[in-house]
Amino acid sequence: MNELKLSRRRFIGTTTGAALALPLARHLQASPATTSISLPLDSPIAIASGNGLEAVELAVSQMLEGNDPLDAAIAGVGLVEDDPDDISVGYGGLPNEDGEVELDAAVMHGPSHKAGAVASLRGYRHPAQIAKRVMVQTDHVLLVGEGAKRFAKAQGFQEENLLTEKSREIWLYWKQTHSKVDDWIPPPPETVADDVRSLVERITGTIHLGAINRTGDLSCTTTTSGLFFKIPGRVGDSPIIGAGLYVDNEVGSCGSTGRGEANLQNLCSFLGVELMRQGLAPVDAGLEVLRRVVSHTKEPRLLAEEGVPNFGLKFYLLNKKGEYAGVSMRGPSTFAVADSKGARLEDCACLFEG
Repeated sequence: MNELKLSRRRFIGTTTGAALALPLARHLQASPATTSISLPLDSPIAIASGNGLEAVELAVSQMLEGNDPLDAAIAGVGLVEDDPDDISVGYGGLPNEDGEVELDAAVMHGPSHKAGAVASLRGYRHPAQIAKRVMVQTDHVLLVGEGAKRFAKAQGFQEENLLTEKSREIWLYWKQTHSKVDDWIPPPPETVADDVRSLVERITGTIHLGAINRTGDLSCTTTTSGLFFKIPGRVGDSPIIGAGLYVDNEVGSCGSTGRGEANLQNLCSFLGVELMRQGLAPVDAGLEVLRRVVSHTKEPRLLAEEGVPNFGLKFYLLNKKGEYAGVSMRGPSTFAVADSKGARLEDCACLFEG
């Protein structure tokens, strides 16, 4: 096991374990108010998880053409939803334990402060687009399961089989090897492709994209196929407003990838925006959110030998000034950003190294 070290540069202001449990009320009382800024910004900005390099480039291009930041964000993640090689999002996403692809997504529009989401959606590859329809054509925020599927059909979206041959092979190999007390017989190892064998590890994957246009309007979206081989009907943080994403148009946006259960238990994206409201820079707000997660992670099964969480969690923060950050529970890690300098990957700030 690699040694996991605390990043002193990133664990700012933490000198004792008690600092991890710093109550939000105390922290907010001591924080300065958000200052006013001068608009317009030099360029629209989009940030995303590391699988969103082409997505942020498209989002900025669309905002330069005058498109609403939410429409730009949805267009950006649509590239990943269409990509069968990204097995954590949309078409080709890895299925639940029964072999069914279930997708979750949410959108939030800064100027109107409206949101829409779908969860456990089967048969439709663009859940972010459907989430926006929920936002603009219903009086609801979240539709799930069969109801979400019927809504998508009524809206004219095309139903299809989302399980690609690659994802089916990975799922089948997982079924054949995950237990020694069932009737499945694994194929000979030499007949199994290396990528199939390596991808049966239980990992998470998602794309979040946050965007701000030159006039300072913010929006974001998160879309995912969720935890690989999950219990059917499991819903993570991605479609939950305040957990998988959150926007306040006067402050900024925050979204997440990684262990959804930890995010749900802490409403991390809402917390990240509230910390930025009090004047924290995006990187400091994100790291403080991670500290809060660390302080609330108590189950031994979720802790590494060093006593820190054994799971991954990342946040992507963007404020009204156009300042941004990607932060990660552990490093090294990268996130995607696009602005006047073009699209690129940048390093996440990490709470722990190793």
